[in-house]
Amino acid sequence: MITATFQGQVIARSEETVYLEGNHYFPMESVSPDVLEKSWVRTLCYWKGVARYYHVRTGSRRAANAAWMYPHPTPLARKIKGHIAFAPGSGVDIRP
Repeated sequence: MITATFQGQVIARSEETVYLEGNHYFPMESVSPDVLEKSWVRTLCYWKGVARYYHVRTGSRRAANAAWMYPHPTPLARKIKGHIAFAPGSGVDIRP
C-alpha cells in the first residue's frame, strides 16, 4: 500500500500505483477529490504528452502545482492514463 500525505492528512492511498521515472502515479479514484484544485499550468513531455497540474490543499495550507496528470498520454505512456503523481519536494510525502 502506497500512501500520500500532506500536512499530516492522507490525501491518496493505493495498492496499485504506476511507478514511472521515480514517481508513483496514483489512480484518480484513490485521491481525495477535495484536496485538488486545478492549476492553469501545463507542461509538455516529449514521450508522455501534455501534463495538467493541480494545487494540493488541506485546510489553510496549499502546495502550488504539487500534482500532475496526463489526461491524454501518448501510446507509450498509456499506463498512466487516469493516474496522478505528486511532486517531490512539494510537501507531499509518499510512503509504502
